[in-house]
Amino acid sequence: MRRIGLLGGMSWESSALYYQLINEGIRDRLGGLHSADLALVSLDFAEVERLQSDGEWQQAASLLATEAVRLERAGAECIVVCTNTMHKVADRVQQAVRIPLIHIGDVTARAVVGAGVGSVALLGTRFTMRETFYRERLEAHGLRVLVPAPEVQTKLDGIIYSELVLGIVTEPSREVYRRAIADLAEAGADGVILGCTEIELLVRPQDSPLPTFPTTSLHARAAVDFALG
Repeated sequence: MRRIGLLGGMSWESSALYYQLINEGIRDRLGGLHSADLALVSLDFAEVERLQSDGEWQQAASLLATEAVRLERAGAECIVVCTNTMHKVADRVQQAVRIPLIHIGDVTARAVVGAGVGSVALLGTRFTMRETFYRERLEAHGLRVLVPAPEVQTKLDGIIYSELVLGIVTEPSREVYRRAIADLAEAGADGVILGCTEIELLVRPQDSPLPTFPTTSLHARAAVDFALG
């Protein structure tokens, strides 16, 4: 089994889900008492969120790259950045290490294409929805990507940062996401990417009229495939 390097803490709620899903995947594939060989670095999300809000992406990139090097030195044989938004600096992280970074955008795109979906809705933080770093990664796989209207993006982003990263799940917020998905389905989306690792805490398959592509689950499965590959 190869050692997986988890670059987490952004937020720890989603990182805990990564840890659970990866260990469940190893158990299911190998049986018995098997669990994953992991190295984990967990960052202080308050510092990362401040850098995001202040637009200090170069500093954020340096922070994540430094921690990726620590994981490599701890024997990790791949890097899994446990967040969608911080894949904005994925290239800088990959440049800092010799081991591969499993990119969440590529993993997700392959799942969407494999399901026969060509037009997909993308939900996530305001950075993921408004900027091009994630959408262009998906589009490179031949996908058409739809995002909510700006005012809806603001609502979805607010729920992530004020509730989900704190482990707060409420029915009114679930309804906001349901309406956003329904609107994107009417706009022509044939599937929906849950493009923030915390959204899976809120949106369940039954909450969507479209097939859902939960990025945390997909990313964790790719990590298991790598570990056992």
